[in-house]
Amino acid sequence: MSARQVLVAALLALAALFVAWFAPQPSARVAVAVFALPPVLLAAVALRGSRKAAFWAGVFALGWFSHGVMVAWSRPGERGYAIAEIVLALVIILAGNLPGLRARFARKR
Repeated sequence: MSARQVLVAALLALAALFVAWFAPQPSARVAVAVFALPPVLLAAVALRGSRKAAFWAGVFALGWFSHGVMVAWSRPGERGYAIAEIVLALVIILAGNLPGLRARFARKR
């Protein structure tokens, strides 16, 4: 599985997590649009082969990571969702940066 495929899968999994997490709430449409739409759009752009999508996914993932840590710390009832968000954010950061890390640390021939 390539880094791009892992990135797209993690972004779509994060969007599905946000839908499951926020759908039962009263303002579900707004919450789903604000939280689930960006990962879906980034996944679509990444599927087209854009390198900028991986960069922006990493930038957004830093925010998702921070959000997950904050929720895990402050709302025990939502801790499971928050930990899943943290793990997916870390996968997104790693998958987005993996091609650059491979190029940087590859053995020179």
